[in-house]
Amino acid sequence: MHYKKSSSLYVFPFQINSYGFQADCPHLFHNANFPSWHIFLLPSFFPSFTLYTQVGENDNKVKSYQRLQLKSGVGPESFAFDCNGEGPYTGISDGRILKWQGQSHGWTEFAVTSQNRRREICDGSNNPTLEHVCGRPLGLQFNKKTCELYIADAYFGLLKVGPRGGVATPLATSAEGVRFWFTNAVDIDQENGLVYFTDSSIWFQRWAYLLLLLSGDNTGRLMKYNPQNGEVTVLLRGLKMANGVALSKDNTYILVAETTRSRILRYWLQGPKARTSDVFSQLSGHPDNIKRNSKGEYWVALNNGRGRLAKSIDSNPQTTAQSDTISTTMTFSMDDTVAARLDDKGKVVEALRSNNGRNLESVSEVDENNGTLWIGSVVMPYVSLSTI
Repeated sequence: MHYKKSSSLYVFPFQINSYGFQADCPHLFHNANFPSWHIFLLPSFFPSFTLYTQVGENDNKVKSYQRLQLKSGVGPESFAFDCNGEGPYTGISDGRILKWQGQSHGWTEFAVTSQNRRREICDGSNNPTLEHVCGRPLGLQFNKKTCELYIADAYFGLLKVGPRGGVATPLATSAEGVRFWFTNAVDIDQENGLVYFTDSSIWFQRWAYLLLLLSGDNTGRLMKYNPQNGEVTVLLRGLKMANGVALSKDNTYILVAETTRSRILRYWLQGPKARTSDVFSQLSGHPDNIKRNSKGEYWVALNNGRGRLAKSIDSNPQTTAQSDTISTTMTFSMDDTVAARLDDKGKVVEALRSNNGRNLESVSEVDENNGTLWIGSVVMPYVSLSTI
């Protein structure tokens, strides 16, 4: 997507109407038969949120970070460790899934999600207009019994690849006759193999996530895939940018991030509350991926982005967590918090700070594994590590 800066506004090549958005690049959008305007204007600044939350003594600890540079591409969005504990594996901007092979070998290619990926234009790409060709793997999770890697690709839906890697096999691209348009995150019940994943919107693709947020789109879905029969079941609908997912330690519920509403929902899978949902945690920042640690706590990425849109909650009813849109006229502020650790009751017990972007930036996921925090980013060309 090309754009140009004009004083305090960015001018995007979009056509807009009351039903949705149409891009000048027809291959990136569907439902193009709308009456339209000619341009869409956004503020030239997208500062981040302030996290108005009481946290414990861990909040003040200063962490040091190591960086594992990618050979090419950017945006190591999410992580997964295989059935042998090796990895992590991560998906990047050019459509490849990489495996960390240690300092001696570094990052090596493991898999791709696009059936028709062209290396000459894809390898090393950070061009959003090529993502529909190259793929954009986001959420990753291994089935620890079969050693198969399940992948939520923003453009190609839910896929899986065997322990030897290669080209991933598509599993599902729609539910209830409605195509996935922004497949985002995935987690697996290791007992029964059921796969839980999100589709952020049926209107907006990944490259247009800012428009998704600004529009108040509420077409996100939480879904379940049964590998035994290939059936996809919609568990929750009407979500405003459905994002990260994480099963509880006992698999009785699953958490899903609702980014636009700045909250984490809990959907009950078992017990007297089964098939109902409630608010697990209300945040002042926009949650991205969720990862459970071995203690049953949850790391939630709060993407401050240094360029991503976010809000400070104020007394205006239209700017509360229940708001239909994120208003560009709100009060904006910058905050140093990029992730929060929640206990099993949804309380924030630790916050990670970015040191004004010098240590961490645009954090998409924090994965705690064997005493190390693996920290992903949607835009940076490296993975950050910190020892707990």
